[in-house]
Order: sequence, then C-alpha cells, then structure tokens
Amino acid sequence: MRAYQRQGWEVVGVNPNAAGTEVEGVAVYETVSAVPRVEGGWDRALFYIPPRYGVNAVRQVAERGDVAELWLNPGADGPEVIAEAERLGVRYVQACAIMDVGPMPR
Repeated sequence: MRAYQRQGWEVVGVNPNAAGTEVEGVAVYETVSAVPRVEGGWDRALFYIPPRYGVNAVRQVAERGDVAELWLNPGADGPEVIAEAERLGVRYVQACAIMDVGPMPR
C-alpha cells in the first residue's frame, strides 16, 4: 500500500479479518464487493492472497465491472485463479505490482 500511496494512487484494503479498520491510513473492507465505487472505476485490483481465496475474489472483480485490470502477484497467481479470470474475461497481469510502480516499500 505504501509503494502505491507514495506514487499518488488512491488505495483501499480488502481483508475480512481487518474489515472496518484502517491500514496505512486507509479503509479496509471485508470483500471486493464492499469497496465503494468511484467515478471512472478503479484502475487496478492487486491480489496478494492465496489462490483458494483468489477464485472468489476474481468473481467479485468481474461482478463489479469497474476494475480495469487485476494484478496477480507471485503466490496469488495459481492456475485456478488464472482460469477463472480468463473464463470471466477479467484482464489480468501476472507480475509483482510493487515492482511495477518502482519503489520498494519500507
């Protein structure tokens, strides 16, 4: 979250175990579906979750229809997650999202 915040991105967190709290000063929601909609939609959803949870989260991204691309970070990019993204037509990138924005978090 810090790496994206430092680059000026608006970020939110999704974690059912921390829902209703803040992490790095931003709101945490229970599910992808619970994240508020924003004008123009969200540029990205970044997955840092085990594939067993990722399949359902991909479904929620697809149902929202307002996320431009999904980043499947190493460890979150299981074949079942990729298959579901492809089945649902969710545009995805298999790569480290932190490396994409440059700075390493501290």
